[in-house]
Amino acid sequence: MSQFKPRDPLDRLFEIGIILKGLDGILEASGGLLLLAVTPATINTLAARLTQHELSEDPRDVIANHLLGFTHGLTGSAVTFAAVYLLLHGITKIALVAALLRNQMWAYPWMIGFLLIFIGYQLYRIVLSPTFSLSVLTIFDAFIVWLTWREWRKQSARPSLADLG
Repeated sequence: MSQFKPRDPLDRLFEIGIILKGLDGILEASGGLLLLAVTPATINTLAARLTQHELSEDPRDVIANHLLGFTHGLTGSAVTFAAVYLLLHGITKIALVAALLRNQMWAYPWMIGFLLIFIGYQLYRIVLSPTFSLSVLTIFDAFIVWLTWREWRKQSARPSLADLG
Protein backbone atom coordinates (compact mmCIF):
# COMPACT_ATOMS: atom_id res chain seq x y z
CA MET A 1 0.00 0.00 0.00
CA SER A 2 1.47 3.32 -1.06
CA GLN A 3 1.57 6.39 1.08
CA PHE A 4 0.53 9.81 -0.19
CA LYS A 5 3.57 11.76 -1.39
CA PRO A 6 3.18 15.43 -2.29
CA ARG A 7 4.70 16.28 -5.67
CA ASP A 8 3.93 20.00 -5.92
CA PRO A 9 2.84 22.92 -3.69
CA LEU A 10 -0.88 22.16 -4.13
CA ASP A 11 -0.26 18.54 -3.16
CA ARG A 12 1.47 19.84 -0.04
CA LEU A 13 -1.53 22.10 0.73
CA PHE A 14 -3.79 19.06 0.27
CA GLU A 15 -1.68 17.05 2.71
CA ILE A 16 -1.65 19.87 5.29
CA GLY A 17 -5.40 20.45 4.87
CA ILE A 18 -6.37 16.83 5.40
CA ILE A 19 -4.00 16.53 8.35
CA LEU A 20 -5.77 19.56 9.87
CA LYS A 21 -9.10 17.80 9.19
CA GLY A 22 -7.73 14.73 10.97
CA LEU A 23 -6.67 16.78 13.99
CA ASP A 24 -10.12 18.38 14.00
CA GLY A 25 -11.60 14.88 13.95
CA ILE A 26 -9.49 13.89 16.96
CA LEU A 27 -10.72 16.98 18.84
CA GLU A 28 -14.34 16.27 17.92
CA ALA A 29 -14.14 12.61 18.97
CA SER A 30 -12.44 13.64 22.23
CA GLY A 31 -15.14 16.24 22.85
CA GLY A 32 -17.83 13.63 22.19
CA LEU A 33 -16.24 11.24 24.69
CA LEU A 34 -15.96 14.07 27.21
CA LEU A 35 -19.63 14.94 26.80
CA LEU A 36 -20.57 11.32 27.43
CA ALA A 37 -18.58 11.39 30.66
CA VAL A 38 -19.86 14.75 31.96
CA THR A 39 -23.40 15.50 33.18
CA PRO A 40 -25.32 18.66 32.22
CA ALA A 41 -25.09 19.78 35.88
CA THR A 42 -21.28 19.53 35.75
CA ILE A 43 -21.23 21.52 32.50
CA ASN A 44 -23.40 24.23 34.13
CA THR A 45 -21.09 24.38 37.16
CA LEU A 46 -17.99 24.60 34.96
CA ALA A 47 -19.54 27.37 32.83
CA ALA A 48 -20.51 29.31 35.96
CA ARG A 49 -16.95 29.04 37.30
CA LEU A 50 -15.42 30.06 33.96
CA THR A 51 -17.64 33.12 33.58
CA GLN A 52 -17.83 34.20 37.23
CA HIS A 53 -14.84 36.58 37.11
CA GLU A 54 -15.85 38.17 33.80
CA LEU A 55 -19.46 38.69 34.91
CA SER A 56 -18.34 40.23 38.20
CA GLU A 57 -16.48 42.88 36.16
CA ASP A 58 -19.14 43.29 33.46
CA PRO A 59 -22.55 41.73 34.18
CA ARG A 60 -23.61 42.45 30.57
CA ASP A 61 -20.68 40.57 28.95
CA VAL A 62 -22.20 39.10 25.79
CA ILE A 63 -19.97 36.02 25.50
CA ALA A 64 -20.19 35.03 29.16
CA ASN A 65 -23.97 35.48 29.23
CA HIS A 66 -24.38 33.58 25.97
CA LEU A 67 -22.26 30.71 27.31
CA LEU A 68 -24.28 30.56 30.54
CA GLY A 69 -27.57 30.71 28.66
CA PHE A 70 -26.45 27.91 26.37
CA THR A 71 -25.29 25.63 29.18
CA HIS A 72 -28.42 26.23 31.28
CA GLY A 73 -30.50 25.07 28.33
CA LEU A 74 -28.67 21.75 28.08
CA THR A 75 -30.65 18.64 28.87
CA GLY A 76 -29.47 15.07 29.10
CA SER A 77 -30.83 14.28 25.63
CA ALA A 78 -29.19 17.37 24.07
CA VAL A 79 -25.82 16.42 25.58
CA THR A 80 -26.21 12.83 24.37
CA PHE A 81 -27.09 14.02 20.85
CA ALA A 82 -24.08 16.37 20.79
CA ALA A 83 -21.79 13.62 22.09
CA VAL A 84 -22.94 11.08 19.50
CA TYR A 85 -22.77 13.70 16.72
CA LEU A 86 -19.22 14.71 17.67
CA LEU A 87 -18.08 11.10 18.03
CA LEU A 88 -19.47 10.01 14.65
CA HIS A 89 -18.28 13.14 12.87
CA GLY A 90 -14.81 12.92 14.44
CA ILE A 91 -14.34 9.18 13.84
CA THR A 92 -15.47 9.56 10.21
CA LYS A 93 -12.95 12.36 9.64
CA ILE A 94 -10.15 10.36 11.27
CA ALA A 95 -10.91 7.28 9.16
CA LEU A 96 -11.12 9.24 5.90
CA VAL A 97 -7.95 11.20 6.58
CA ALA A 98 -6.05 8.01 7.47
CA ALA A 99 -7.26 6.40 4.23
CA LEU A 100 -6.28 9.45 2.16
CA LEU A 101 -2.82 9.51 3.70
CA ARG A 102 -2.52 5.82 2.73
CA ASN A 103 -3.58 6.82 -0.79
CA GLN A 104 -6.69 4.63 -0.81
CA MET A 105 -8.71 5.64 -3.85
CA TRP A 106 -12.13 4.89 -2.32
CA ALA A 107 -11.57 7.62 0.29
CA TYR A 108 -11.35 10.52 -2.17
CA PRO A 109 -15.04 10.55 -3.26
CA TRP A 110 -16.16 9.78 0.30
CA MET A 111 -14.20 12.73 1.69
CA ILE A 112 -15.61 15.01 -1.02
CA GLY A 113 -19.17 13.85 -0.30
CA PHE A 114 -18.72 14.09 3.46
CA LEU A 115 -17.39 17.64 3.24
CA LEU A 116 -20.06 18.73 0.73
CA ILE A 117 -22.80 17.59 3.11
CA PHE A 118 -21.29 19.65 5.90
CA ILE A 119 -20.69 22.64 3.62
CA GLY A 120 -24.40 22.52 2.79
CA TYR A 121 -25.28 22.46 6.49
CA GLN A 122 -22.79 25.26 7.23
CA LEU A 123 -24.31 27.41 4.45
CA TYR A 124 -27.74 26.82 5.98
CA ARG A 125 -26.40 27.96 9.36
CA ILE A 126 -24.74 31.00 7.77
CA VAL A 127 -28.06 32.04 6.20
CA LEU A 128 -29.81 31.74 9.59
CA SER A 129 -27.09 33.35 11.68
CA PRO A 130 -23.97 34.53 9.85
CA THR A 131 -20.67 34.31 11.72
CA PHE A 132 -17.17 35.07 10.55
CA SER A 133 -15.72 31.82 11.93
CA LEU A 134 -18.33 29.60 10.23
CA SER A 135 -17.80 31.49 6.97
CA VAL A 136 -14.03 30.93 7.17
CA LEU A 137 -14.56 27.22 8.00
CA THR A 138 -16.90 26.86 5.01
CA ILE A 139 -14.38 28.48 2.65
CA PHE A 140 -11.63 26.22 4.07
CA ASP A 141 -13.81 23.13 3.59
CA ALA A 142 -14.61 24.16 0.00
CA PHE A 143 -10.89 24.58 -0.68
CA ILE A 144 -10.21 21.11 0.77
CA VAL A 145 -12.96 19.66 -1.45
CA TRP A 146 -11.32 21.23 -4.50
CA LEU A 147 -7.86 19.96 -3.49
CA THR A 148 -9.26 16.47 -2.80
CA TRP A 149 -11.04 16.40 -6.16
CA ARG A 150 -7.83 17.59 -7.89
CA GLU A 151 -5.77 14.93 -6.15
CA TRP A 152 -8.34 12.21 -6.91
CA ARG A 153 -8.20 13.09 -10.63
CA LYS A 154 -4.38 12.99 -10.58
CA GLN A 155 -4.30 9.67 -8.72
CA SER A 156 -6.94 8.15 -11.04
CA ALA A 157 -4.94 9.12 -14.13
CA ARG A 158 -1.70 7.62 -12.76
CA PRO A 159 -1.20 3.95 -13.73
CA SER A 160 -1.02 1.55 -10.79
CA LEU A 161 1.56 -1.22 -10.41
CA ALA A 162 -1.15 -3.77 -11.29
CA ASP A 163 -1.76 -1.94 -14.61
CA LEU A 164 1.95 -2.00 -15.45
CA GLY A 165 2.41 -5.75 -14.87
